[in-house]
Amino acid sequence: MTDIHIQNLTKRFGETIALNNISIDFPAGSFTSLLGPSGCGKTTLLRLIAGFEAPDNGAIKFDEELIADAHRQKTPEERGVGVVFQSYALWPHMNAAENVAYPLKTRKVAKAEIASRVETVLDSVSLGGFANRRIEELSGGQRQRVALARCLVADAKIILFDEPLANLDMHLRASMIEAFRDIHRRTRATIVYVTHDQSEALALSDRIAVMHAGNILQIAPPVDVYHSPADQRVAGFIGRGTPVSGTVVERHAASALVDVGGYRLSARGVVNGSSHVQLLLRPEALSLADKGLPAKVQDSTYRGAIYETRLKLPNGERLTLDSAAALPAGTTVHIAVTDAWIIPD
Repeated sequence: MTDIHIQNLTKRFGETIALNNISIDFPAGSFTSLLGPSGCGKTTLLRLIAGFEAPDNGAIKFDEELIADAHRQKTPEERGVGVVFQSYALWPHMNAAENVAYPLKTRKVAKAEIASRVETVLDSVSLGGFANRRIEELSGGQRQRVALARCLVADAKIILFDEPLANLDMHLRASMIEAFRDIHRRTRATIVYVTHDQSEALALSDRIAVMHAGNILQIAPPVDVYHSPADQRVAGFIGRGTPVSGTVVERHAASALVDVGGYRLSARGVVNGSSHVQLLLRPEALSLADKGLPAKVQDSTYRGAIYETRLKLPNGERLTLDSAAALPAGTTVHIAVTDAWIIPD
């Protein structure tokens, strides 16, 4: 297992700052997702760790070894890093086993050992019977497993994933998420996983780094990023929660009583400044009640297990409620709130 240390890293492309003096550590054996919208810098950070780009300022270290800074850097081949791309990056003229064996052949490993290691690693990604299949004969999910096996056969201590599931359908993504989790449990490799899909990040990671415009907004376990976002941008990007305005009535050490449109509710978080706050209310924390926050139904959309219902508060702000049945548009309802988060200013 290998630690990755990123210190004051900056990367520019012309006048565009892709990464803005960021620092982040990836502990040995951790699974960290870099999550954010397109253009936020997550793929640039991954490419810098892999050695495909050079930093303009700052440094990258593996354990205590300097890997790259503004003056020098090790080549990708010298870093011992495995990369799984969105496009798979497989040789089309080779079969599955030959693709997996390629890194070992470049290291002049003995043929018998190559055959044994390839067979073992293909079994580990559920491709034991596919060694002689050509790449065009494999499904998208199977190709992704070949790309993963190629990393594993080389005993990579660091594995980088660049949006690996973007080209797969919903069912294949679900099976590959389980495969990635299983591989991490067994190898304990340090994994950095780039995605713009928050459901992938929440399901896979033990930490999520939320990025925006070349900066890291929050680094925390998935449950903290979801339930206690660091600011308005994280709150708006993660989940379906809605910020609503409130006025603090009572302050406590780690909570407050907040008035929202005449309805008082308890909210988690610290109020340091103004009594006017923004609360994050998620659909799963809302339910219909005889007494509660008044709202008017705008519309309901069927989502399979639930109806996603949009509500309008008296002050014009909107909420999303998950309900068991469609609610008629224009109906006035009352909403009970079981959890609210005071979004840090």
